[in-house]
Amino acid sequence: MAEHAFALIDGTFADFLADDLLVKPAADAWERQDYYALRRAVFSDEQQLLAQDKDEKDFQAIPIVAVAHHCGMPEHVVGAVRIYETEPGVWYGGRLCVERAYRRHGMIGKALVNEAVSRAIDLGCRTFLATVQQANESYFHSLHWQTLQPIDLLGHPHCLMQAQLDRYPFMPRQVALLPRKVRGHD
Repeated sequence: MAEHAFALIDGTFADFLADDLLVKPAADAWERQDYYALRRAVFSDEQQLLAQDKDEKDFQAIPIVAVAHHCGMPEHVVGAVRIYETEPGVWYGGRLCVERAYRRHGMIGKALVNEAVSRAIDLGCRTFLATVQQANESYFHSLHWQTLQPIDLLGHPHCLMQAQLDRYPFMPRQVALLPRKVRGHD
């Protein structure tokens, strides 16, 4: 995160981060564009897991986004995940990511997972699976997932995990998200 100095004020200011966030299926063209740009930034540029982030699953996937709003107006996508059905009743989630500057918000990843699983349930899901990077396994346990087996994916350790559908939704859906800590002014 950048800091900015101002000529008339002693001190610096961090980049503005919106606290007004909404998680929902991507509906507008700009949301889909930002959705793919964020995935590319995280999985191709930052983590260097994928040379090309888009794949054949994107043709049938439902993209879900966390949109930052400024003064009540949607501004840009700060989180993303996709869901898709592989056979009747069996759904997968994948490509969960949050913009680096927003990762300490504390609620974006949870809300994305909650919406992804809950949306799939609305569409007839009886089993919801995901391949999760091993470093994130305990995070998913805290979101009511169980590990089925360790797997190697693209040369990196992952886990095949399953959501406990009876625990979803575990938080309200499509409501504004507030950060874990509301910061006061000095």
